[in-house]
Amino acid sequence: MLDICLLGTGGMMPLPHRWLTSLMARYNGTSILIDCGEGTQIALKEKGWSPNPIDIICFTHFHADHISGLPGMLLTMGNAERTEPLLLIGPKGLTKIVESLRVIAPELPFEIRYMELSGVEQTVPFDGFHLKAYRVNHNVLCYGYSIVVERGGKFDVERAEKYNIPRNYWNRLQKGEIIETENGTFTPDMVLGKPRKGLKVTYCTDTRPTESIVKNAAGADLFICEGMYGEPEKLQKAKEYKHMTFYEAAELARKAKVRELWLTHYSPSLVRPEEYMRDVRNIFPNAVAAKDGRSVDLLFDED
Repeated sequence: MLDICLLGTGGMMPLPHRWLTSLMARYNGTSILIDCGEGTQIALKEKGWSPNPIDIICFTHFHADHISGLPGMLLTMGNAERTEPLLLIGPKGLTKIVESLRVIAPELPFEIRYMELSGVEQTVPFDGFHLKAYRVNHNVLCYGYSIVVERGGKFDVERAEKYNIPRNYWNRLQKGEIIETENGTFTPDMVLGKPRKGLKVTYCTDTRPTESIVKNAAGADLFICEGMYGEPEKLQKAKEYKHMTFYEAAELARKAKVRELWLTHYSPSLVRPEEYMRDVRNIFPNAVAAKDGRSVDLLFDED
């Protein structure tokens, strides 16, 4: 199960009823935060989740509304006596920027590890899932992210027995391990069927529409995408500042054939996003004007 919570949905500045855009995901004991603007800690508290178990924080880019909440988050983790290392992932310049922010959070009881992204796309593997970063089109270097949980094929007992594979190896083979013994080598393909559909969540914000978004969101169970403006007449403003309208995000969702679209990163002037959703759903029916704290538990499809 992949737990997803869109902690905040605002762009540029936090509002009394809307925190800045941030996403938290939890899978198999690992917690991932994407972006950490001002107010992210409060949004976490409102959700009832703790910052202490966060293992990875990813940054799309370094505008203040996406990173200015980090020093306070680090201090809270330190005050909770965290000792486990924290991995930060983001565009080139991440180390320099975070170390500058740490002027106000200089002493921490845990190690910070940095991974600076390079190139147009980059895949980062973890235990049971991987993160895929892909470059988008903003007025500074900016990346979107996909969280991908792969699912192996079903274990075939008959095949395992046919090859006389001892039962104490079955679990290890099911996890993808190759086992060498005195009697020969056992490989996962000897006992596993074809890979099954896994889970995929794609997140992007602060960008114009790009083919890289369509490519990386393709077939996603959930596509979380910025919709800075709902008003059709603000298309030119979106182009000028390298953002998107609701309708452009819906078109990306349609092209990528995702299951569901959540809009986020609203302009502070956009008070009632739902008013524009009728036209959005004419482009992509399964679209939602997300609100702070919107959550879902994504499950594997039944076999």
